[in-house]
Amino acid sequence: MRIIILIVLIFSSFTFLLAQDNFDNSIEAFRVKYLKDFLANERAPLKDEEALSYVKFFDANKKYCVEATFEKTPRAKPFDMPTFSGIKKPYVQYGWFKFSIDGKDYKLAVYQNLKLRVAPQYRDYLFLPFKDETNANGSYGGGRYIDINKKDIKEGKMLLDFNKAYNPWCAYSDGYSCPIPPRENHLKLAIPAGEKEYGKSKY
Repeated sequence: MRIIILIVLIFSSFTFLLAQDNFDNSIEAFRVKYLKDFLANERAPLKDEEALSYVKFFDANKKYCVEATFEKTPRAKPFDMPTFSGIKKPYVQYGWFKFSIDGKDYKLAVYQNLKLRVAPQYRDYLFLPFKDETNANGSYGGGRYIDINKKDIKEGKMLLDFNKAYNPWCAYSDGYSCPIPPRENHLKLAIPAGEKEYGKSKY
């Protein structure tokens, strides 16, 4: 009986480590692509490997990859979302993600850009800007973003991964019209996951 229990424990530990390994690898692959996209986009504020070397991330953490339930916002009205440049951009609230962290319930609104949604390549693109208590204390003070694809929402649920939270371009340079996260998306907790504040130190 003890041998069976030991085998089960060993197998469970191996399965856990394998799952953690796969998770870490998927986040690393996401970050590698994220950095490469800067070099591929001539409008991007970071132009070379030296500038990219100062981009830092919190350690990948499965705690901040949460299962969220989704509720679509009925009869949502378009509105102008302010940006850091003063320009406003047309959005509509698409719905809400509801989730729990450390036993407490939270929710975040997700939006759709009215100009982008007419383009076939952005038809399923949703935008989730948010602020949390790491802002200006580890992460960019103006908040961070997560990109969502409608197709990832299945049967009213989706994995909401804060490890994929990234900085707006305004975190690196002036001259960009980065949306300011609406007050309804200000979380009263720290999310030490995703991209850190852009700094001068590589370490």
